[in-house]
Formats: sequence, C-alpha cells, structure tokens
Amino acid sequence: MTRILAVANQKGGVGKTTTVINLGASIAVHDKEVLVIDLDPQANTTSGLGHREAEDFGIHNFIAGVHQLKECTVNTEIEGLYLVPGSRHLAGTEIELASQEGREFFLARALSSSSLSKYDYVLIDCPPSLGLLTINALVAAHGVIITVQSEYYALEGLSHLMETIKRIKAHWNRSLAIFGVVLTMYDKRLKLSREVEGEADKYLGEMLFRTRIPRNVRLSEAPSYGKPVILYDAFSTGAKSYMSLAREVMAR
Repeated sequence: MTRILAVANQKGGVGKTTTVINLGASIAVHDKEVLVIDLDPQANTTSGLGHREAEDFGIHNFIAGVHQLKECTVNTEIEGLYLVPGSRHLAGTEIELASQEGREFFLARALSSSSLSKYDYVLIDCPPSLGLLTINALVAAHGVIITVQSEYYALEGLSHLMETIKRIKAHWNRSLAIFGVVLTMYDKRLKLSREVEGEADKYLGEMLFRTRIPRNVRLSEAPSYGKPVILYDAFSTGAKSYMSLAREVMAR
C-alpha cells in the first residue's frame, strides 16, 4: 500500500522543504519507490532536486485535471526518487480553488484517480501556511510529518497546526493522523535546543521521532547544487541524520 505523507508547518524556515528532499532521497536509497510532490508556489523542493519549476507539466495542471500524473512526473538523480515539480502558478491555483465547490478535495481526487501502486511513499511538500493548498494536501494524505524548529515559540505554533489537523480530520479526512514530529536545526550545545527538546518530548511522547536534524552547513549548501545531501556529502552529519530518520519512518 502506498503511504501518502504531507510534510507541513504553517511557519516558514523550519526545515520542511529540506526534510522532504532529504527524507525522500534517504528512503529511496533503501530500495523504495518515492514520489515527491512540490505543492509550494516557491518551488524550492523542485530546484533542490535539480529541476526548474514547471510551466506546463507540473502539479498545478495535475490538480486542475489538465494532465495525468505520469505526464507530470520527472526523474531525479536518485534511483527510485521521482518528482512532480512545483510552480509559481500554484499561487493562482489556490485563488481559483477558493471559488470551487469541494475545493478541499481537488488533490485527493486527482491522486485517487491516478495509479500510485508503483510508489511505496508519496511525500507532499506543503506551503508555509494553512491555506487551501495545505488543506488539499492534508485531505489527500494518510498522515502528517510536522517539522519543528528547535527554537522559542516552536511548540506554540505546533499546537495551532495540530488543532487544524483535528478540524480537517473531523470534516474531510477521518483517516488523517499525525505520523510523527521531527525536531530540526537542533544543536545539543545550546540550552535552548535542549529545552525545546525536553518540552517536545513531554508534550508529544511517541509522536516525536528520536532522530534530531542538526544545524549543518552541508544541508544548507546542498540545495544550491540541486542535490539531496546524500549526493552532496554522504558522510556529513546532515546526511546521516536523514538516513536515521528514513529508517524511523519506514519502521512506522
């Protein structure tokens, strides 16, 4: 069975796109087939995997029903890792969806009418907001991976997102669940990181992944080369951390 996971947080700069790129790549190297969907109008996941944003054959036209999934899917440098590119046109798609009946279900319907049996995992990179694109991702997903930056106010924002997930579960997607929460930009030398970790562990329990994603120069540099960190520097702490996270995700 294909597992569809949305990677979400309404805040920007919390390692969401970095997680989609590197988690997807790390799962794929474990002989799994992974499809990454870039649902963010900034299309950073697309560029981070070495592709340009889509003008025609991208996620915006897939949602609109103009093109089939296989027409919009491109290969990446990692065997087993595929991408549906994002585009700035998604900003217009969100505006167009606002006036449509059943606007929350466009992505879910598009995916349900597509053959996903090839893939073990579908990872959806959501925009840094709780707008219609993110809602579409959450309605289409089986679970949510939440990225939380190891900084002040992080858990306050997390509680807001969890309330949104509860509402979506109640109204549109009863099978939706929080698949896990991952701490990003973690620095064990900093008291603040350790305090956020302690609060997250107390508040989230088993929902919190054991793996911590560190602040790492190689992780920051890899997107500018259009590569996941395991291709850019496989021996970096960032690469090792995402490989560890991938094993946790597959174990769940």
